[in-house]
Amino acid sequence: MATLPLSIAIQACCFNCGITESSKLTATNGFRHRDKAMHGFVKLDAERKLVFREVVQNINENLPRDHNLKVYAKSQVSVEPMEQRFSTGTETEEIDKVSTYLFRTEIGDVVNVFVRKRNAKYTVNIEVPSSHLSSNDRRLVLRWGMYRADSSCFVPLDFKSSTPNDTTTTLETPLIQTSSGRFTLELEFEAKQIPFYFSFILTSPADANVSDMEIRSHRKTNFCVPVGFGRGYPGPLGLTFSNDGSMNFAIFSRNAESVALCLYDNTTAEKPALELDLDPYVNRSGDIWHVSFGSAWSFVSYGYKFKGNLLLTNKNNFDEGHVLLDPYAKVIAKSIPNNHGTGLKYLGRLCEEPAFDWAGDVRPDLSMEKLVVYRLNVTRFTEHKSSQLPTNIGGSFSGLTEKLEHFKDLGVNAVLLEPIFPFDEQKGPYFPHHFFSPMDCFGPSRGPVSAVNSMKEMVRKFHANGIEVLLEVVFTHTAEGEALQGIDISSYYHVNEVEDLEARNALNCNYPIVQQLVLDSLRYWVTEFHVDGFFFINASSLLRGFNGEYLSRPPLVEAIAFDPLLSKTKIIADCWDPHGMAPKETHFPHWRRWAEVNTKFCNDVRNFLRGEGLLSDLATRLCGNGDIFSDGRGPAFAFNFISRNSGLPLVDLVSFSGVELASELSWNCGEEGPTNKTAVLERRLKQIRNFLFILFVSLGVPVLNMGDECGQSTGGSPAYSDRKAFDWNALETGFATQTTQFIAFLSSFRKRRSDLLQKRNFLKEENIGWYESDQTPPRWEDPSRKFLAMRLKADEDEVNQPGDESSHSWGDLFVAFSAADHSETVVLPPPLEGMGWRRLVDTALPFPGFFSTDGEPVVEQIVGLFAYEMKSHSCALFEARSL
Repeated sequence: MATLPLSIAIQACCFNCGITESSKLTATNGFRHRDKAMHGFVKLDAERKLVFREVVQNINENLPRDHNLKVYAKSQVSVEPMEQRFSTGTETEEIDKVSTYLFRTEIGDVVNVFVRKRNAKYTVNIEVPSSHLSSNDRRLVLRWGMYRADSSCFVPLDFKSSTPNDTTTTLETPLIQTSSGRFTLELEFEAKQIPFYFSFILTSPADANVSDMEIRSHRKTNFCVPVGFGRGYPGPLGLTFSNDGSMNFAIFSRNAESVALCLYDNTTAEKPALELDLDPYVNRSGDIWHVSFGSAWSFVSYGYKFKGNLLLTNKNNFDEGHVLLDPYAKVIAKSIPNNHGTGLKYLGRLCEEPAFDWAGDVRPDLSMEKLVVYRLNVTRFTEHKSSQLPTNIGGSFSGLTEKLEHFKDLGVNAVLLEPIFPFDEQKGPYFPHHFFSPMDCFGPSRGPVSAVNSMKEMVRKFHANGIEVLLEVVFTHTAEGEALQGIDISSYYHVNEVEDLEARNALNCNYPIVQQLVLDSLRYWVTEFHVDGFFFINASSLLRGFNGEYLSRPPLVEAIAFDPLLSKTKIIADCWDPHGMAPKETHFPHWRRWAEVNTKFCNDVRNFLRGEGLLSDLATRLCGNGDIFSDGRGPAFAFNFISRNSGLPLVDLVSFSGVELASELSWNCGEEGPTNKTAVLERRLKQIRNFLFILFVSLGVPVLNMGDECGQSTGGSPAYSDRKAFDWNALETGFATQTTQFIAFLSSFRKRRSDLLQKRNFLKEENIGWYESDQTPPRWEDPSRKFLAMRLKADEDEVNQPGDESSHSWGDLFVAFSAADHSETVVLPPPLEGMGWRRLVDTALPFPGFFSTDGEPVVEQIVGLFAYEMKSHSCALFEARSL
C-alpha cells in the first residue's frame, strides 16, 4: 500500500480550521487514568501557529532522533468495540467522557488508547505492554500525525529543531515506562484543534547498524483513533440533536467506499472549512455511515462527499468532488456554486428545527365524502401585485393565510398544494431533489426557517377555520444530478435500463432504503407540519419492482395503507405523469384505504358536453364510478375534476379545440379562441356552468383548480409552464362574480343534501332512476342520444323529519343534462304526495336567476304532470319540497 510522508506539501484537500492563536501541545511521561494520578510530568512545549493552512511549531526540547514519518493512506485497523466511560469525579480535573480503543498488533499483543475530554481540552493516552520489546531494549517512541480529510492528506506538522537551519518533519514522542513495566504516554490538545484523527505507529530505536523496529496493527496499518468526535449511531438517519447539544450524523450508502463529512463555517463559502473522513471500521454499521460531535463549534452547514467505483454507472456523470445534501436534512439552505460549474445548490443547516407551538390546533378530520378541494400553486396564488400583499408575503405560505376568506367564500374545506419540496427550478415543482423540508422561496423572508414557520402557521390557521391541508408529493423520480445520484445510485434508482426509467431518474420506490425514505418523509410531514393527506403524483410508478416489473402487492403502497400514522390521513393515488404530462391508467391496489384521482370522470364529462360519448359513461360518473370503486371502496374514494394544473384550464376547454388539442377533448363552442360573437360567448358560459354543475352533483369528491373561478386562460396552451399567476383583479369581473357565487351555492347545496350527494357508499338501486326527456328508459349505447335525466330518491325516513330546523322539508332530486343543440321539453316524475317540484338551477338562464336557494316552483301542467323546457347545452336541477 502506498505511503505518504507527513511532510507532504499542503494541498487543497488539507483542512483549514481557522486557528490563528497559539496553542500548546504537551507530551508527558505519565497520565491520569481513572482515579489514579501519575506523577513526574515532563512537558514538551510546542507553540503551534496556523496561518493559511500552514502549521509552524517550535519545540523547546530536542527530540531523540529525526525521522520522516510515513503513514498508510487507509486507516484499516482492527478496533475492538469502543467503550465509553464517565468519570466519578474523584480526579483533580474533571473528565467528561472516556472513549477506549483496543488494537491488536502484528505480533498479537494489544495497544490501549484512551481519548478523554478533560474540561476544555482533549487528551490521548497510549498504553503499550513491555512484551513488545526485548529485554535489552527498553525504549519506545511514538511516531504520530493528525488528519481530517482522507488519510493521505495530513495536517502539516513542520518543526524547528535545535539547529536553526534544520527543519524536522517527523513528530516523535518517547513513551515512559512505569513501575509496572508498561509504556505510557499522554498527549494533550486544545479544543480548537479538534476534530481530527490521531494516527501513529510505535518504534523502538536501535543501534546505528540496525534498523528501527516498527510496530503496527495486525493489518500492517497505522493505529488510528478519532479525537473530538465520536463513533455516532446508525439511527435515526439524518442530523439529530441530543438534550446536551451533541449532534449525530447518519447517512445511508451501501456502495460508497469512503464518505467524508464536509462542514462549512460560512453560508457563502465555496469550499468546506473542514472535511472529515469517516472510518469504515469505526463510523459504519452495515450500510449506514455515522459520526457524532459534542457541538457544532463555529460551523453552520454540512454536506457529504462520496467515493467509490460502484457509485458510478455508464449514464451517471457524477463528480466525486461534489458535496451532496443529506437526504434527511430538515433545515436546508442554498449555497454558492463553485468555480467548476458543478457547485452546491443546497446544504443542510447545523441547527435544530425551529420550535413551534401547536397548542390548540385541532385537525378538522373531515370524512372524504364531505370534502370540497381547491388545488393551487403556492407561489402563483398570491405573487401577482393584484393580491395587494407586501412583496415578502406574496407568493408565500403567509400569502395563503392572508387569502383564507377566498376559500371560505367558495365553500372549500380542503386546499391541495402543488409540490412544495425543494425542486429543480428549471423543470418545476414536479422534479424534486429533497423530501424533508419546504422550498425556502415559500417563506416570507425566502429563508428555510421562515418557510418552515410560516407553513406551520398557515396549517394552524386553516385548521382553525375547518380547512384541511393536502400536499401533492412526488416520490417516483428526482431532479437530474442534484438529489441521490451521487450517494448511491444503484440503491436509490432504477439502473437496469428498464424502458426509460433510468433516463427519468426514476426512484426504485420498493427497494427497502427508498421505501424507508418515503415513509419517514410522510410521517415527518404529518407529525411536524400536521398535514392532513397526500396526493401521490405519478402513482402508477409506485407499483414498479426492482427490475421495473409491475407488482400486484407493492411493499411501499401496502406499507402506507397499514402504517399506524399514515393510515389515519388521506392517501390519494394520482397517476398523472409529469414527464408525459398525461395520466396513466392502471389498476391501483388499495386495501380499501387508497383513494384515486378519477381521470375517467374528466374524460367522460368532457365528451358528453361536447356532444360525444355514451349516456352510460355519463351515468357511471354521476353515480359514483362503480366501474372503478365498487371493489370494496365506494364513491367517496373518487376525486373528480374537470380541469387541473396541466392541460387546458376551464375557460380554455370551451374556447379552443384545434387539432393539436385533440387529447384535451375540448370544444370551442363554434369559434376558435377569443371572440365577440354573443351566441358563442353565451354557449361558452353555459358550458362552464355545466362543467361545474356536473362536478358538484356527482358522487365523489369535487376538486377545483386555481383560477377557474375567475376565467384565467393560458391562451389555449396545455403546458404547465404557461400557467399564470392568479389575477385578483379578475375576481371583480362579472364572470368571476357569478362563477364564484355559483360555486359557493353548489358547495352549500351539496352539504345540505349530503344524504344524496355526499355518500360514502353507493346508492341503492331503488334510490336512483334514469330517464329520457319523456320519462322513457334511456338508450344507453346509442351515441346519438344527448339527453339524460336522473332521479335521486331520498329515504322515506329522512323526508319530513320531525324537529327539522329548516322552514322546508325536502325530498327527491331530479337532475337533467342536455348536450343537444336544440331545446328539450322535460317531463318530471310526479313527486311524493304533499310535495311539489322547485327549480334550483338552470344553466341556460341569465345571472343571477340561473341558480337559487329557494327555487322557482314548477307549474303542474295537468293533474300529475310536471314539465319544463330546457334550452340547448344546459343542465337543470329540481328539488321536491313540501307544499
